[in-house]
Amino acid sequence: MTGKGHPIIELKGLTKRYGYGDTESFALKDFDLTVKRGEFIMIMGPSGCGKTTLLNIIGLLDQATSGSYSLNGESVESISKRRQARLRARKIGFIFQNFNLISDLSVIENVALPLVYSGYSKTHRLTQASSTLGRFHLKEREYYMPWQLSGGQQQRVAIARTIVSDPEIILADEPTGNLDSRSSHIVMEELKNIHLEGNTIIMVTHNPALTTYATRVINMLDGHIDTDIKTVADRDLPQPISVRFNKKEAK
Repeated sequence: MTGKGHPIIELKGLTKRYGYGDTESFALKDFDLTVKRGEFIMIMGPSGCGKTTLLNIIGLLDQATSGSYSLNGESVESISKRRQARLRARKIGFIFQNFNLISDLSVIENVALPLVYSGYSKTHRLTQASSTLGRFHLKEREYYMPWQLSGGQQQRVAIARTIVSDPEIILADEPTGNLDSRSSHIVMEELKNIHLEGNTIIMVTHNPALTTYATRVINMLDGHIDTDIKTVADRDLPQPISVRFNKKEAK
């Protein structure tokens, strides 16, 4: 595992091309980005500038046309599709604008879903999901159906589902886009707390007011980085709880 201030993600010369000849277009073009563990990066920019494409490639949901992508120092291009799927399930969490909860599963079953692929028993999965929901003050609603919750509550369930498997990287695509200002604030405070535990978060947003939560703000334009501003020094980035605990033990 890479330590504090070391790259967890490195993208070099990344290009994503669609079509050929007269119909050719680029979502990303010669894109470079290094992400260090513990960063909370906000990515902004106009529609069509490549923000979601970038998240999909980082999240191993899509593949670049050319360029290189290293995850924890390992080239993604050299990893089999099966292992990429395992990495995606265990190391990367996704939060979407539309929540993506399964309507015919209860709240607790939705949250427990990522653990199905981890080999845990059903009892263990539900126990862990219930504990995670308690963190978001949703334990009393764990046997509700998604349609019985408000938009803000559904997004908090979606966040609980994301962190239940303890991913290293959280990718959020407009997580407050469908929420009112009060619900947006609650969701962002939850993400802030998750970040302070040492998680690396990369979030796409159109709302400049939310950049106060970020340690780094990137503005994209036409498939590349237009501006890149750090608001927190690498030495001040939060460390994973496990790293902090191990350091205390060593003293």
